[in-house]
Amino acid sequence: MMDQITKIKSNQIQPVYFAFGTESFFLEQLKNKLIKTVLEGDKTNLSLYDLEETSIQEVLADAETFPFFGERKLIFANNASFVKTKPDKSPFEHNLTYLQEYLQNPPEYTILLITAPYEKLDERKKITKQLKKLTHTIDCQSVKEKDAKSWIQSLMKSYEIHIDREAMEILEAEVSNNIQLLQSEIEKLALFVGENGVVTKEIAGQLVSHTPTTTSIALVDAVMKGSIQEAIGIYRDLEKMNEDPIAMIGLLAYQFRMILRVKQLKKKGYSQFQIQKSIGAHPYVIKVAMAREARLSEERLSSIICKLAETDAKMKRGLMEKGLAFELLLMDLV
Repeated sequence: MMDQITKIKSNQIQPVYFAFGTESFFLEQLKNKLIKTVLEGDKTNLSLYDLEETSIQEVLADAETFPFFGERKLIFANNASFVKTKPDKSPFEHNLTYLQEYLQNPPEYTILLITAPYEKLDERKKITKQLKKLTHTIDCQSVKEKDAKSWIQSLMKSYEIHIDREAMEILEAEVSNNIQLLQSEIEKLALFVGENGVVTKEIAGQLVSHTPTTTSIALVDAVMKGSIQEAIGIYRDLEKMNEDPIAMIGLLAYQFRMILRVKQLKKKGYSQFQIQKSIGAHPYVIKVAMAREARLSEERLSSIICKLAETDAKMKRGLMEKGLAFELLLMDLV
């Protein structure tokens, strides 16, 4: 995706683009770059169509019409449901033969972007095959966990900054499943370290926005250190994030169960990679759990998990005000 954006920025424009996938951030990035490069930001020659409301033949009739102003026109044809296994019902029919003929010889003065914001396409359909063969195809699927690292590195390269291994783990754990947030966080880091600067673990920990999951990791650390002041401080931060105490119980229970499972698998001789594969959690979460498990016995972990379950039950039955119950729980655990 980043390569395609770079080509568009350098004015290597194709007559027809076919973008598919559910990551709206990628689609918006693509559209914005096309508007900026093809039309130089002027939207006079920009046409927007929803293929759930307009037939493809009407869109292509516009595409074959010379632009009134300027040398090129840009057309976005969104929601091409005819590439799905079960297309959405509509009061009209798309003339896909017309589209196939257009793809063979598109006019030079029109740049057409057809989008299919769906998780799956029907690869058996002739029109899907032709769109992928005869257009400049752009994959806008959501970033998978296994690809997060390469995406972070790609974004870091585009901002001309570097990142060390531990800082990379923090970014992966916090925001790797949200590409828009990921770019925002990397932009913030780039402004802080400057061109050719290095993002360290300390810088990432200080600047990267924290999610409830990783904040709960810090809360577990505070409990293990026996610091009630730190634990209550982190709890207040979670409150500011509008996290419900019952949800916080769930987050803590997840972390302590993770430590217990890691401990049990490690006792059986599993390596870190085998543990991660067996549990299926993020590698960073497994790494943190492995660093903690030696400091807690199975009995202590089981006791903590039981106390969490008891407090959860009290909250859900209305036997105690949730905020008070959570603070008392922290004091008990510490």
